[in-house]
Parts: sequence; C-alpha cells; structure tokens
Amino acid sequence: MQLHFTKMHGLGNDFILLDGFRQAIALAPEQVRTLADRHFGIGCDQVLLIEPDKDPSIDVRYRIFNAAGEEVEQCGNGARCVAKYLVDQGRVNGGEIRAATMKGVITLYPQADGQVRVNMGVPVLEPARIPLRADRRQAFYAAETAAGRVEFMAASMGNPHAVIRVPDCAAAEVERIARAVQGSGVFPEGVNVGFMELLDPARIALRVYERGVGETLACGTGACAAMVCGRLHQGLEKQVDIGLKGGHLVVSWEGEGHPVWMTGPAATVYQGQIEL
Repeated sequence: MQLHFTKMHGLGNDFILLDGFRQAIALAPEQVRTLADRHFGIGCDQVLLIEPDKDPSIDVRYRIFNAAGEEVEQCGNGARCVAKYLVDQGRVNGGEIRAATMKGVITLYPQADGQVRVNMGVPVLEPARIPLRADRRQAFYAAETAAGRVEFMAASMGNPHAVIRVPDCAAAEVERIARAVQGSGVFPEGVNVGFMELLDPARIALRVYERGVGETLACGTGACAAMVCGRLHQGLEKQVDIGLKGGHLVVSWEGEGHPVWMTGPAATVYQGQIEL
C-alpha cells in the first residue's frame, strides 16, 4: 500500500498526518510502529488519521495512534496540525472546524497569525472517569511505585494525566518517575505524566512523559491538564503561559464546568509517499 503523508509538528511534538479523504486507509499496529520508527520509517511521536464523518455537521473525524501502535483518545498539538492541514488544503475556509475524536467533538479555530485556538472541552476530574483507582476525588493522590511513594494531581482531557509539582522542571527525573507511575497499576488504561514547575501565578514550566511514546518536546493535553490541576490546587490564574521544551502554549480556563482553551502554533515540515 502506498500512502501519501504530511509531516507536521506542534512545538516539536511531531506527527505523520494521513489523509483518509484522499484514500481509504486501515492501519494495523505494526504498520503504525513502522511509520513512527525514526530509523526504519519516517519517524514521529504519533500518527494522525483524518477521515470523513457520517455526521454532516462534523468537518473531520480525527484518529490518533501513538508510536507503540495504540489508538489513543486525544492529542492537543495534533489537533492544531489537523486544523492547519485542512485550511492549507482548502477543505475549510477558517472559522470553526468541528473535529470528532474518540472522546467527543472538539472545535478548532485557525487564527490570522497562524496560531490555532482549540476548545479542548470540559476536563474530567472524577477518578472513575479519568480513569484512576481511587475511592473518591481528592486534590492529591499517591501511588506506591518502584521509585517510591509519588504524590500527584490528576485530570483527563479526553486522555488520562497525572501532574506532579516539582521545584525544578529541568532537573526532574522524568523518565524514572514517570515509568514508575505508569507501571504502578493506579491508572488502568495507562497515563501521561507531567512534571510542573510554578514560575509565578501566570507561568509554568512543564515536561510530559507520554503514554506509549516517552518524553516529547510538547504535549497539548498535558499542558491543559497541568493548567487545570494548577488552577484548582496551586493558585494559577485564569490564563497561563506554559513553557515546554519545544516552545510555549497559552492555556485558559474559567474553572469547573467550563472548557479549557489552548492556543499555539502548527507547522508543516514536508510531504511525501511511502510504501507500506
């Protein structure tokens, strides 16, 4: 099977976008892993597949596969890349783009300056829906792990996130602690683990170790989850600048019951074809 693809990134969180409007595409997990392989394939953090939706009110169905070949629920940086691709291809005229994901519909708003503003939906905080093994909702949870006892906050932005506050983001033992949390069994569907340093009430630094991928240069849903946890439990303001290894996102949230809004860039690197 010959696939046309577009290589894109959002703050260095990189993607292979496949256009299911051009050709019917069905991917097996091993094919996703081949595409994502940086030595024997194209290389990416995640593969994005866009397809028509049966609902005429939906502009695009948006599917996400991590580098391990698993289909996952949501990806904020990928959503911005989907919006840019649709605009560049003339599929939409800007304005509002409605994208269906595994966990519901998100809305994308391409901006005149090339940024994309995304309504990421209302965060989920109830443990059973994140999902997280806990009897009740708490500000802080704890897991007994191979790295010792780890305390964290938790939220779902369509995918599960643990958020750990650290004094120095750059010095955090991201891989060791994140893998220990992921292996603890506390999150039955796995988890993305964020390490958040509060710089001031309107700025944080963040690193995220993603489920099925590892540490990435940026994570949009991780940024949103950090904002939610930080606003609820760490005194963050309604709008926060989030510094990631790959650059900055602006995330805003009015509070419980309201959607999280994320604004950031998207870039096209190149297009090509691959025999799979």
